[in-house]
Amino acid sequence: MLTDIEIAQSVKLKPIREIGEKLGLAEDELEFYGKYKAKISESAIKRLEDRPDGKLILVTAINPTPAGEGKTTTTAGLGQAMAKIGKNAVIALREPSLGPVFGIKGGAAGGGYAQVLPMEDINLHFTGDMHAITSANNLCCAMLDNHLQQGNPLGIDPRRILIKRCLDMNDRALRNVIVGLGGKINGVPREDNFIITVASEVMAILCLARDTADLKKRLGDILIAYDYEGKPVYARDIKAEGAMAALLRDAINPNLVQTIEGTPAIMHGGPFANIAHGCNSVRATKLALKLADYCITEAGFGSDLGAEKFMDIKCRMAGLAPDCVVVVATVRALKYNGGVPKAELSAENVEALKKGIVNLKAHVENMHKFGVPVVVAINRFGTDTDAELKVIDDCCKELGVNYALSEVFGKGGEGGMELARTVCGVIDREKSNFAPIYPDGTTVEEKIEAVAGKIYGAAGVTFTNQAVKSLKEIKVLGGDKMPVCIAKTQYSLSDDPALLGRPTGFTVTIRDLKLSSGAGFVVAYAGDIMTMPGLPKVPAAEKIDVDDDAVIHGLF
Repeated sequence: MLTDIEIAQSVKLKPIREIGEKLGLAEDELEFYGKYKAKISESAIKRLEDRPDGKLILVTAINPTPAGEGKTTTTAGLGQAMAKIGKNAVIALREPSLGPVFGIKGGAAGGGYAQVLPMEDINLHFTGDMHAITSANNLCCAMLDNHLQQGNPLGIDPRRILIKRCLDMNDRALRNVIVGLGGKINGVPREDNFIITVASEVMAILCLARDTADLKKRLGDILIAYDYEGKPVYARDIKAEGAMAALLRDAINPNLVQTIEGTPAIMHGGPFANIAHGCNSVRATKLALKLADYCITEAGFGSDLGAEKFMDIKCRMAGLAPDCVVVVATVRALKYNGGVPKAELSAENVEALKKGIVNLKAHVENMHKFGVPVVVAINRFGTDTDAELKVIDDCCKELGVNYALSEVFGKGGEGGMELARTVCGVIDREKSNFAPIYPDGTTVEEKIEAVAGKIYGAAGVTFTNQAVKSLKEIKVLGGDKMPVCIAKTQYSLSDDPALLGRPTGFTVTIRDLKLSSGAGFVVAYAGDIMTMPGLPKVPAAEKIDVDDDAVIHGLF
């Protein structure tokens, strides 16, 4: 059996110019990064502003397990399948972070015969967007420390600096560091922290900004510190926003690539959904809606994370409304939720499936709470038995939702035609009555309680003393009006990764809150979630290599 990278390397890619032509993009509206990647220019975005929107399809999933669910694979395969049934579709995805690529999760370009290409480029440096975001974030940090060094005219309190340096790599050793050591010439010593780039507010801002002017304003609105009197200090106060925006001049434009079968794919932005808002850029999604009859996008991890934030943050801010949600699951992953060890998932176990399928029920019911039609996609494995698939069928009938088996990993678009027809049929028959899970005007506490109770199924929310203190400061600065972005484990509906299935009676603990004033939301940290991941015992990096002919191996 070929690996993902071997399949990808066997494909003859179409020149990206041809993919642009298929979408009606002129050559001078593309900025080429080699033969197979391009950025779409601002002129194209402005030219298409008055074109009517297509239908918006969000692909999400159950809580991730070691068995894998194949959300991005399903997204790519559904786009390919749409073409097979004569539909005009564009895929809108996030860019992968180097952290998971060299860590444990792997890349984010799909798999098998449902991939976005060139997968090596996409999973590594791509068009440099991640590096531009890292540089813009760290420029602000450098300017802040320089401000301290040069006399600190704003009276910034070094103990109350909020902005963190970032790096697009899993590196636990940088979670807590001391900077400015080595004497007066090397700066003011203070405690500092690194977060992974995809968790930085600059990433969130890039993904939510409407245009360059909005980007620059949002960058200036980043709350970076407090002064000795307890007053807020913003990035604009140290005059950082202009240079930061200059570093992001090219990164703000979406990237055009293609699937294995030549379906257009727009990839842009890459915030994690467990520690950030988990959606690709507003610009990319809106552009895809103008370019095709169907825009197929995805949100990170399970629906309790990425999809909730897609609905409550991205759609709220950008005026978007999904027409259909696809919830991806596998028999194997549901058996894992039912208590089956990873090594035994290939064996039939109907009872464990019946026990674990409550996780799928929770995610489907949660998506219905937003007023959007739902389709279940079962990413089929060869070990799935008829008896197990009968459990899925019974569950979907009980929930009143359509479902389809998907075999896009092994068959590409042909293996997703049933899913594509089902999705199109549901969109044609059922009207979306989308509404966020909480209305505007509620307090931060009420918003968190709404998400925890309605989406996670929590019995209540507990705020630590530190969270209460942070909340008071956030309210003073006007953050009470903003939506919430809850950072929590992806492995459970709760804030405890060990609670699988559909836990009940648990309480969510909010240990701290942070105002992301530039992005326009409040981050609430639940449980022990960390914003700088570490590498596993055997990182994926150990298997990745490049040969004498510069061909990469071991990249999935």
